[in-house]
Amino acid sequence: MRGPGGFRGSWKAAIMSEKHLFGILSELVATSRLVVDRPAGSRHPRVPQAVYPVDYGYLEGTVAADGDGVDVFCGSAACTGVVGFFVTADLVKRDVEIKVLIDCTADEIEGVRHLLDDVLEIGGMLVLRSTEPD
Repeated sequence: MRGPGGFRGSWKAAIMSEKHLFGILSELVATSRLVVDRPAGSRHPRVPQAVYPVDYGYLEGTVAADGDGVDVFCGSAACTGVVGFFVTADLVKRDVEIKVLIDCTADEIEGVRHLLDDVLEIGGMLVLRSTEPD
């Protein structure tokens, strides 16, 4: 059976896959040290008009598609954990990455979206963690 967007299979399976993915991301966050190399309010090293709305860094001991650690944005909503992630496509770097959102409020997520889409122009697509009960 094909659903919206050509998805083949049941939506229940897709939701279970989402829960599994967010469980794995949460485990990566819980078992890795967060290294903040660009604190909130700092400027991007190559794009000075880009100001980080929240802390930005990576998970030490992980590897992303670019060979560096998995990128993360960390907000102020303590103990909410992984709330979503952005999938980005950067034509300049010619890469595709995910950027995990940890402890971010809705306003902070909007700030990150603005940074990625409007300032850095790397086409962030937001995937939010479902808030529906199991």
